[in-house]
Order: sequence, then structure tokens, then C-alpha cells
Amino acid sequence: MRYGIGWYLSSSSSPVLVGVGKQAAAGIYAPLEWMALGICWAGALISFFRQRSRRRLLDTQTGLDSLRAMSWREFEMLVGEAFRRRGYAIQETGLGGADGGIDLILRKDGKTTLVQCKQWKTQRVDVKVVREMFGLLAHHGAAAVKIVAVGDYTADAQRFAQGKPIELIHGEALLAMVREGQTLPPAKIPTTETIAGVRTHPDLASSTNPVCPKCGTDMIQRFNRRTKDQFWGCAKYPACRGTRVV
Repeated sequence: MRYGIGWYLSSSSSPVLVGVGKQAAAGIYAPLEWMALGICWAGALISFFRQRSRRRLLDTQTGLDSLRAMSWREFEMLVGEAFRRRGYAIQETGLGGADGGIDLILRKDGKTTLVQCKQWKTQRVDVKVVREMFGLLAHHGAAAVKIVAVGDYTADAQRFAQGKPIELIHGEALLAMVREGQTLPPAKIPTTETIAGVRTHPDLASSTNPVCPKCGTDMIQRFNRRTKDQFWGCAKYPACRGTRVV
């Protein structure tokens, strides 16, 4: 405010602005400068404590019961933190609320993904919710949609999502994401990309194992007992049943 704005206004052709610029350069507006700096400091502190609260929320989860016990707002914060630890930039929209809508916007590799969180403890997520989110996908020009539930989805909802850029994340898959995030210290969370399902982060370059298409964890080679064919299976089976063809 003192040097930048003061210099800019002093070079103006308006005598009034030149006068304001000279006053700024002389430190007349010092109280306003310190007030602006204080607001920045306060914003940084608020951001720090909120982020620490989100980290603690994820790190203290023990199972599906603890996911069901939290409030819907805490549930949204938990889901956002789980995706953040996977390298996504998270925007909390505030458009969702307890009744649904767009709760989070994820950005990674130039792509935008819309997320809706459903903390329904007894009711399964029905096809109506999936249709609504699919409509928002086109409206917002997003690349994909993720619906995260603490429970499961109806058969109609799962059929509707097939072949579309819609990922239905049920409670067990979410719990796997949370446990994966708990294994990574927040200060050492890697930003990873996947090409054809294989990790490309330099720290993981020595691993040739693909990642699970459902929960993102490493996969291991397994054998089909009936056909004896090899395939990649999620290391967290049976909690996650993601597979890939060898």
C-alpha cells in the first residue's frame, strides 16, 4: 500500500490521485496498512487451524461406525480431506448441505470433478440422486462425478452409473480411502498421476504394480481358481474388490 499504490498513484495524470499517492508514500495511511496486514494474518491462522482440524478428523477414524457417528458437515470435511491426500485441490462449495447437491469440487490434472456426499445411515442411495448429479455434470462442464456414501447404492443406481463418468463410492471403499490417507503423513503426501492405472510419481517409479480403479491402492497379482488366469486384484480385498486385467 505504501510503495506500490503510492508509486502508481503518484504517476497518475490526476492531481487528486497524485496527492493521495504522495500521502500513501509518506506513510499517512499506516494504520490502514497494518489493519490489512492483520486481516491477512488472521486469515492465515484460521486456514491453519481449519486444516489441522480436517487432518485430525481423518486420522482419528476407526471404522464405519465412526463415519456414521459424525455430523453431515464433518462427513463432508472428511471426504474432502481424503481426496486432498490423494493430490486433489479441494473447493468446499457450501451448495450441498444435509439435503444434498454439490458438496465438493475436485481439481487435478486440469480436470474438474463434482462430489456429493451422502451420510445416509440406513437408506441406500437411489437412482434419483445419481440422475441429478449426472445432470449437474453437463451443466457445470465437469469431467466426472463422484458420489460418496457411508452406506451402499440401489441396483438401479448402479445400473444407471455404468458406462458414465460417475463413480459410486460406498462405505467400505471410503473407509479404504481413509485408511490409505492415515498411512501418509500430511507433510509427505505425494501428488501422483496415473497413466493406464500405473503410478508415475518419481518416489513410486520403482513399482510396476497398477493402482486399484476403485480405491487407488496398489494391486497384487492373483489367480482365478477356476480358469487359472492371472489378474490384478486390490491389496485390500475383500474390503475392496477392484480388479484389472494383466
